[in-house]
Amino acid sequence: MTINKEGYPSILITIIVVALLNTITHYFCSQFPFVIWFGYALSAFLLIIILQFFRSPKRIIIINENNIIAPADGKVVVIEQVTETEYFNDKRLQISIFMSPLNVHINRYPISGMVKYVKYHPGLFLVAWHPKSSTDNERTTIVVKHKNGEEILFRQIAGALARRIVYYSKEGDTAVQGSEFGFIKFGSRVDLLLPPSVKVKVQLQDKVRGNETVIATFK
Repeated sequence: MTINKEGYPSILITIIVVALLNTITHYFCSQFPFVIWFGYALSAFLLIIILQFFRSPKRIIIINENNIIAPADGKVVVIEQVTETEYFNDKRLQISIFMSPLNVHINRYPISGMVKYVKYHPGLFLVAWHPKSSTDNERTTIVVKHKNGEEILFRQIAGALARRIVYYSKEGDTAVQGSEFGFIKFGSRVDLLLPPSVKVKVQLQDKVRGNETVIATFK
């Protein structure tokens, strides 16, 4: 299993905590074998949880310029038309993907093109499915312009547990469909703001996989 580079600090901290926990348990509870074994079990559980959260499964993508692919693993929780006020200032189709702590949390470019806009917004940590999480939570906004002239906007949104958003995009970068543009730690949400003319390929409550599921297609 490959581990994403963003997980190295958290894994190191977990190993240190686990080592301290077991050292203290052996020192103070050596006469209680069940306590020592409980410490072993708890340590293994913590390590497995952290390792699975930062796992980086290999995903093979066949680039298709007409497809808009899922930028993250998760569940589709919103499909609706909204007025986007940060960049477009017009009507857009919003599709939101909720990422639970059990999902792979790597974020990938949904299309290829030129990165036109990148902005980080500090904010709150409402639960990711809260209606105001898209506008009030800590988040980043990224816009990529497709070679067909269409622009799509996507947001990494922190949740109640997600306390760190990582993004690699810079204005002027070349985005390659399926390549990593960021990571969100411990539960979160990704919003896609698409042209209203796209043909949607998913439904509410659908489970999607980053780099594999086609969210919509350009007409």
